[in-house]
Amino acid sequence: MDNNRNFLITIALSVLILTLWQVFYMNPRIEQQREAVQIEERQATETAPAGTTSGSENSDIPTPSTGDGAIPGNANQAAAPLDRAAAVAGSERVTIETPRISGSINLTGARLDDLLLKDYRVTVKKDSPNIQLLNPSTGPDGYYVETGYVGGEAAGTLPGPSTEWTLSEGEALTPSTPVTLSFTNDSGLTFKRTFTVDENYLFTVSDTVENASGAAVALRNYGRTTRIGTPKTSGIYILHEGLIGVTGEEGLQEIDYSDVEEENRITPSKSSDGWLGITDKYWAVTMVPQTGREFQPRYTYSGEGSPRYQADYLTDEISVADGASATTELMVFAGAKEVGVVDAYEDDKGIRQFELLIDWGWFYFITKPMFYLIDWLFKLLGNFGVAILATTVVVKLIFFPLANKSYKSMANMKKVQPAMLEIREKYADDKMKQQQAMMELYKKEKINPLSGCWPILIQIPVFFALYTVIFISLEMRHAPFFGWIQDLAAPDPTNIFTLFGLIPWDPTALPILGSFLHLGIWPVIMGITMWVQMRLNPPPPDPTQAMIFNWMPVIFTFMLGTFPAGLVIYWAWNNTLSIAQQWFIMKRHGVEVNLLGNIVDTFRRKPKPAEPSKS
Repeated sequence: MDNNRNFLITIALSVLILTLWQVFYMNPRIEQQREAVQIEERQATETAPAGTTSGSENSDIPTPSTGDGAIPGNANQAAAPLDRAAAVAGSERVTIETPRISGSINLTGARLDDLLLKDYRVTVKKDSPNIQLLNPSTGPDGYYVETGYVGGEAAGTLPGPSTEWTLSEGEALTPSTPVTLSFTNDSGLTFKRTFTVDENYLFTVSDTVENASGAAVALRNYGRTTRIGTPKTSGIYILHEGLIGVTGEEGLQEIDYSDVEEENRITPSKSSDGWLGITDKYWAVTMVPQTGREFQPRYTYSGEGSPRYQADYLTDEISVADGASATTELMVFAGAKEVGVVDAYEDDKGIRQFELLIDWGWFYFITKPMFYLIDWLFKLLGNFGVAILATTVVVKLIFFPLANKSYKSMANMKKVQPAMLEIREKYADDKMKQQQAMMELYKKEKINPLSGCWPILIQIPVFFALYTVIFISLEMRHAPFFGWIQDLAAPDPTNIFTLFGLIPWDPTALPILGSFLHLGIWPVIMGITMWVQMRLNPPPPDPTQAMIFNWMPVIFTFMLGTFPAGLVIYWAWNNTLSIAQQWFIMKRHGVEVNLLGNIVDTFRRKPKPAEPSKS
C-alpha cells in the first residue's frame, strides 16, 4: 500500500470534514451568536432599577392544576409582555446588593426574578450594558427561580406563585445581612423564608413551617427554575446549553431544548442529593435541594403561548405535628460559570459533581488541565494571549522527544530523496516492485515513512482541547491580547476583504461565499507560517501531491478565519516554533535547508527534480 497516498487521502478527508463542519455548522452558530448578542444588548438598554410599587404577575408553566402532590400552575401569561423595567416595577421587592450581583426578590411568590451580573457586559465595549441573568415572567425573556409547597386541604392555602409575602426581618439582602419573609395561611400555618447570599453567586433559601393549626399536617416542598422563550444557543455539539442536572442513578443529565420539546416531560429517578437547572454557555441557574431528603426531579416543556422550559423537583412528604416546626433548605446558584467558583462550591458545599456544570467536552482529561495551566500562566503573566503562547511552548516541550524523533526521520527522508526518485523512475511501470524497493530502502536507512504524520496527529487532541477551553471558559470571554484583538474568544475583527474597514460593505452577507469572506490579519499570519513550514521540504515530485500541499495553507487560512482569535494565534505561534525546531534538527543531521530555493520551486510550473544519487 502506498503510504504517501494514504497520508494524502487522510489529509484531504480531514480538510473536507473541517471545511464542511465550518461552513454548515460553525458559521451558522456564529451568526446565531451575533444575533443573540445584538438582541441582548438591545434589551439591556431598556432596563431600569427595580421599583417598589405593589402589583402582581403571572408565572410559570401551566403544569397540572393545584392538587395534592402536584406542583401548582398559575394564571395564563399576559398577551403582551411588559418591557423589563415596567415588569420589575410592577411588584413589591426587596433589594439584592453584593460586590458581584444586584437585583431584587419579588414579594409575590418570594421568587428570584431580577438579577444583574456586575462583572460582565453584553459586548466588549466598556459602556455596554451588564448581563441581565434573571427576568420577571411578565417581561421579555422571563427567567426565574421559585420555591413553594403543596399539600392536602387540611393544610389550607400554601405558599405558591401568587402568594403575597411580607418582609419581617432585614431591609436588603447582602452577604452580611439576610432577609426573612413571612406568610401565615388560613389554617394556622406560619411560613418563614430566610434568604442569604455569599460574595459570589450562591443563595441559600431556608423555609421554616410552624404548625399552630391544631392538627398534624403533611406537606411537600417544591422548587423550579423556569425560562420563557427559546434562547439562542452557541453550538450544540461543542457544548451543552439547555436543561441540566446531576441526580439519582442517572448522574449527569444534559437535555437540549429540542429534546424536552419532543417529550414534553422527562422524569429521572428519585434522588437524595444533586442539583438541576438551566445552563447557558457562560451563565447558569441551578437548584441544589437539601441533601438527605428524597425528591423527584423533572424537566418539562409547555408550548402554550410563549414556549416555557422548566427544571423542577418535588420532595417526599414532610410531616409537621401540631405545635412543632420543620425546616427545609435550598441552595440556588445564579451567576457566571467561573471555574474556580464552581469547583469551590462542589468542594465546600458538598454539591455532587457540580464541576460538570461547565462542559469540558470529549477531551476532558486534556481540556481541564490545559485550562488550569493557561489560567496559572495568566496570573503569572497578566495576559491570556501571552499565557496561550507560553502554553504552546510548554506543550512543545512535553512532546519534544516524539517531535524530535519525527523530524529526525523526516531529515533522513530528505537525504534519501534522490534514491527514492531513482526507484520511481526505474520501476515506473511496475508499482509492486516499486513498493518493494521503497520498503527495502526504508529498512536499510531505518526510516519510518509515516513519522512525519506524528507532529500533526499529536496536535489534533491538543488543538480541540484548546479550542474547547477558549470557546467555553468564561475566563476567556472578552479577554484582550494586544492591538486590535480585544476578545480572544471572538474571531479576528479585521477583514482584508474590506481593506480593514476602508470599504463600507459586509462581504460575509453574501450567500454561500460569504462564510469564507471574513479573513483577518492573524489568520493570514497563520496561513503564512503554515506555508513556510511546508517549504522546509522540497515540493513532492508528484504534481497532485504538490498541488494538495500548496493549497492546504490557503484552505486552512480561510477555514480558520472565523475561529476564535486565541486559537488562531496559538496555531500561528505553534507553526513558528515548529519551523525553528525542524530547521535546527535538519541542520543537526547534516541536511541542507534550502528554504528560499524550495519557495522558488513552488512557483515553478513543475517541481524541480531532485538530483540522482551518486552512490
